[in-house]
Amino acid sequence: MKLKKGDNVKVLSGNDKGVTGEVLEVLPKANKVIVKGVNIRKRATKPRKAGEEGGIISSEHPVDASVVNIVCPKCGKAVKIGYKVDGDKKTRICKNCGAELK
Repeated sequence: MKLKKGDNVKVLSGNDKGVTGEVLEVLPKANKVIVKGVNIRKRATKPRKAGEEGGIISSEHPVDASVVNIVCPKCGKAVKIGYKVDGDKKTRICKNCGAELK
């Protein structure tokens, strides 16, 4: 999986198309990522203990990794990720402008 926690990504399709956000969690076995502010689901909860409040809780749910692309810090576009091998070091690069991604 080419995406990492903390990457800034843009959603390419679905209900949240065009939204950019930070990757909060990566789920490589399921090929999914959780992005801040994307695919928000709401759930009603009852108070279980005395003094606890019930209400509506919003949380981000996973989206498929193929639906998002990383945003290049140099060119500011949603781009594909490539790799550059330098000795024993492997770094991610922007396929559009060649800038190194963090």
